[in-house]
Amino acid sequence: MGIAVLTGGSSGIGQAAAIRIAERGNGVILTYHQNKEGAADTVAAIERNGGSAAALHLDVGDADSFGSFADRVTEELADRWDRRDFDYLVNNAGVSGPTMFPDVTPAQFERFVHVIMRGPFFLIQTLLPLIVNGGAIVNTTSNSAIPTGMTSGYSAYASAKGGLITMTRLLAKELAGRQIRVNGVSPGPTRTRIADDAFARHPEVIPAIAAETAFGRVGEPDDVGRVIAALLSDDFAWVTGENLEASGGFHL
Repeated sequence: MGIAVLTGGSSGIGQAAAIRIAERGNGVILTYHQNKEGAADTVAAIERNGGSAAALHLDVGDADSFGSFADRVTEELADRWDRRDFDYLVNNAGVSGPTMFPDVTPAQFERFVHVIMRGPFFLIQTLLPLIVNGGAIVNTTSNSAIPTGMTSGYSAYASAKGGLITMTRLLAKELAGRQIRVNGVSPGPTRTRIADDAFARHPEVIPAIAAETAFGRVGEPDDVGRVIAALLSDDFAWVTGENLEASGGFHL
């Protein structure tokens, strides 16, 4: 049995990925920030299918808390799985929301950078001693930061995600000595709660987005969750430093 630590597992892509990772026979430690109830739902869904999971609180924007979080992960590993280490890390927690470039504030920009780029950087650094040699890391990036997905209103958000894509490739190189694979997954428009549940609040935008997607629909969390789970598996043992777009052919 492998063990995965996954941030942002209370809803959306993170919830779907946690469930899919557990279906492959892995234990899961998932995190939540504000949505404790959603995290409990994820744990319950995994346990109903015979899996094992735990939920821990984490603010990915607060790097000063990562040391204590690592201590809680260590305790959970020992108590639940009799392990001192884990196999997989998924950096999925994030924030989003469109703001046109002239209206971006320093506070908004800093929030994107802290949660999307700085958080994963220092969380990987903090948890690295607990990750086994031969393990795998997947970062949830965004196709808003690559040519096929660039959309007006995402200059700040996509800049942070672009930094995460670059970091993914550089860490793949630096961690190769321990045989740790590092890859990214870039979702396109996906029906999640991000940006204050934007799709639920503005359903009128869905037909236009679907029309821009080769498969003719907006992505669902499980579309991306399955990709994340697969990338962690041995099926992708010879893949590292890549950023895989999972958008159903958005802007294809």
